[in-house]
Amino acid sequence: MDILSPIDIGGRTLRNRVFFAPCTRCRADEHLAPHALNALYYRQRASMGLIITEATPINSEGHGYPRTPGLYTQAQIEGWKLVTDAVHEAGGTIYCQLWHVGRVSHNAYQPAGAAPLCPSATPRKNDVLLPDWTKAPAPTPKAMTLDDIRRTIDDYGRAGRNALLAGFDGVELHGANGYLPDQFLRDGVNQRTDDYGGPIENRARFMLEAAHALVDAVGASRLGVRLSPSGVFNDMADSNPKATYGHVVQRLSDMNPAYLHITEAQESDAKHGRATIPGYEPIPASYFRPMVKCPLVTNGGFTLEKANHYLREGWADSIAFGVAAIANPDLVERFRTGAPLNTVDPSTFYGGGEKGYTDYPFLPVTR
Repeated sequence: MDILSPIDIGGRTLRNRVFFAPCTRCRADEHLAPHALNALYYRQRASMGLIITEATPINSEGHGYPRTPGLYTQAQIEGWKLVTDAVHEAGGTIYCQLWHVGRVSHNAYQPAGAAPLCPSATPRKNDVLLPDWTKAPAPTPKAMTLDDIRRTIDDYGRAGRNALLAGFDGVELHGANGYLPDQFLRDGVNQRTDDYGGPIENRARFMLEAAHALVDAVGASRLGVRLSPSGVFNDMADSNPKATYGHVVQRLSDMNPAYLHITEAQESDAKHGRATIPGYEPIPASYFRPMVKCPLVTNGGFTLEKANHYLREGWADSIAFGVAAIANPDLVERFRTGAPLNTVDPSTFYGGGEKGYTDYPFLPVTR
């Protein structure tokens, strides 16, 4: 088994184990809907076994970055239909990553300028990138009421149904990187004393209810879930991450989803302060392997060599590539032939047009 071998995900045979990791690009239109340029971008990468889209807010409260495409209006559904049609015409498979940023948002993104939602009124230290691309200090969020929680869980289910209307093959619940489900899960943020706070079983409740809502909407075989047990991005911490994530991984695995997507620590995490967290210890994906009954996907700065090593050792079943897939739309062919990879341009990651988005060169076609 290597990165180019096929894999079964949710009853669908994918042609290789090169997955496109979700990468925020901030290029939606003025209605926060995808458009023709986005469709071209994803179509270019359709040779990868599975495309997981950029994080996509489930409702208007879920936004926290400029120009991120949502999945809660008809215009957005139609925009994503352009994308899924393009990918399917090129023979690809595509899941939509569903997102709510929680406290990572700002009043400027919220309906009527309200405070962003969070399990608790626990602010973070980082600045927020506003819709006009300027920065502002993170505001104190609003602790969610039980009505807020129920409404948001309902919105996950609605977004799942919208994903099917838009032609997606499945969805990925974004439970990683310090966004709303992760905020509920970690005791460094969640200070609640009701059924959604305190012991691990309660803190995991929101994520598991969101997952169940998506199972009801799309079916377990079309659901992936992304987790970041080693992540410290967005000012996140947990007193016992092995126990916390061990519990949620096992509960999610019991749902028999299409896959679990467990990210590993990266060198870039250091700039987010991991070295300042007492007792911080990165947790490899292999730690969770015995707990996972479904396919296990991982990512985190993988090379081809490292990816194949993980697959041979049985530590993962597929590898998701982010930066390499941004810069190399034909990443699968470059892996197949041993061709060098394009150099990525980080200055074009967020916002803009074709540059650094759809203009990375493909390998020359040989006859």
